Amino acid sequence: MPTLVHLADERDAAMILKNGIVISKHSIGIYCMPVLPNFYVTHQWLRELKRGGAKTFVGVYFKVSSKEVVFAGKYGLDHHQMKLGESIAEILNMEDPLGYELIIDRKIMPSEILRIKHIPQVLGWRYMPNSHNRRPCSCELCLKGTIKGRRTKNRLDS
Repeated sequence: MPTLVHLADERDAAMILKNGIVISKHSIGIYCMPVLPNFYVTHQWLRELKRGGAKTFVGVYFKVSSKEVVFAGKYGLDHHQMKLGESIAEILNMEDPLGYELIIDRKIMPSEILRIKHIPQVLGWRYMPNSHNRRPCSCELCLKGTIKGRRTKNRLDS
């Protein structure tokens, strides 16, 4: 049984221990990554998630069967249903696993949770993997709610 990690707001940690990880009404499932030898790849989503407003994230580590069916794929691309064990093998064999994500379409029960751990808050990428030296999108949708979004839009449109 592989160990997976779900990144959650620290303020929700006690509720997660009590009730498990539930699928929010705004989500299609539980987003997670397998615990890999590469700590950075395992926790790569942290900085992107912090853009959503939470200040501190924790890692919720849990175990599920390797035969569990998950949706797997890279961010922004099509995801495919496959067994968890197959998706982990795919990640380990990828040249660039940044942006990969797993989605479990069921609640994670409290009995499946191993521990909740504080993790460094400066891990990962923002916007998208390898986004350095790329011009950001200047459309209203992409800049909505971002810090200095109007100033960025004016700079990019000129």
